[in-house]
Amino acid sequence: MKLLTLCTIFLLQMLQLSGQSVFWEQQQSYPKVAKAIKTRTDTLKNQFKRAGLVFPPKQVYIRSFKYDSQLEVWVKSGNNTQFQLFKTYPVCALSGTMGPKRMDGDYQVPEGCYFIKSFNPLSNYHLSLELNYPNASDRLLSDSIKPGSDIFIHGGCLTQGCIPIKDIPMEELYVLTAYAQLQGQDFIPVHIFPINYDQEKSREFLKKSSRDDPEYRAFADKMKEVFQHFQGHRQLPIVGINQKGEYRIF
Repeated sequence: MKLLTLCTIFLLQMLQLSGQSVFWEQQQSYPKVAKAIKTRTDTLKNQFKRAGLVFPPKQVYIRSFKYDSQLEVWVKSGNNTQFQLFKTYPVCALSGTMGPKRMDGDYQVPEGCYFIKSFNPLSNYHLSLELNYPNASDRLLSDSIKPGSDIFIHGGCLTQGCIPIKDIPMEELYVLTAYAQLQGQDFIPVHIFPINYDQEKSREFLKKSSRDDPEYRAFADKMKEVFQHFQGHRQLPIVGINQKGEYRIF
């Protein structure tokens, strides 16, 4: 029985490695991705070395702050290590207002806890990473027929509800997350916060903008819990969703 278990684990590991290799080969078959890997890998290695980080990272965590127009990239080299900040990219355009996305065509950038659903090497905005919007919370709280879709982090500087960071930063992020996927990280988390809760100016703005909206205030407070857990531990919290679609942090 023990031998059978070990054989099963080995087989699963081999299948996972095979899937990662296929993913990497597929990505490199696209000219834009192949060029980005060729031109950005050495740059990323040098940036990691200067920051005292291990390249390629085993895990990547992305968090974005809507009001502050920033996207942070955190990395770590192993399961038992803490995340370290690699880089902060400016988000160069924003559509909609504060608050989560709730329907198709509202031009809202989502707020909440997501992960990278797919890599898009054929994006109209250079390269892009698709988020799993709508997630389980969004499906409960958004328009039941048309909650919206196609939310990406992408290049360029135009948006209708996505997160644009221009082309060169997008190449770095795309290559970095592709390396993490190759290293075995199947789900790369992306948390989109209303604000950076460590910034007093941002906190004051959120307080004013949610003053007459108790539902949004409650949502923002839950996102603050996610933020504070990471700030305190440099590890991701376990985030669940209750029957009302509300985030619950464990």
